[in-house]
Amino acid sequence: MNDIDAWVWWLVGAAALGIPLVVTAMPEFGMFAVGAVAAAIAASVGGGAVVQVLTFVIVSVALIAVVRPIAARHRTQRPQLATGVDALKGRQAVVLERVDGSGGRIKLAGEVWSARSLDTGHAYEVGQEVDVVEIEGATAIVM
Repeated sequence: MNDIDAWVWWLVGAAALGIPLVVTAMPEFGMFAVGAVAAAIAASVGGGAVVQVLTFVIVSVALIAVVRPIAARHRTQRPQLATGVDALKGRQAVVLERVDGSGGRIKLAGEVWSARSLDTGHAYEVGQEVDVVEIEGATAIVM
């Protein structure tokens, strides 16, 4: 055991930290693994035990402090390109059959959709333009 250099132990530690990264999908383990690789580099150039540990701690903490907030911000952002029914929200449509609180038909994005008025007391007549507020199943909610 004494014949193995310190940098090898740091690489073993980095590999060991990579296992829970893959299993749990927690990116913090990956950041610790990168810190262990940095400590292995410090050990390979002759840094003592204190330098190795400080390198591991500084690199790991710096990655967590910088990368984690960026990753969290990207995770909470909505995609730039709306697809599916999300792309239809906010679009305009033309009334084909009278639309009120109980139903009707509109032409939306070149397709005929069933529609319902958002305000149940308000009706839209044939030819009128309406805005799509929401899509519920196969029914467009308009106003």
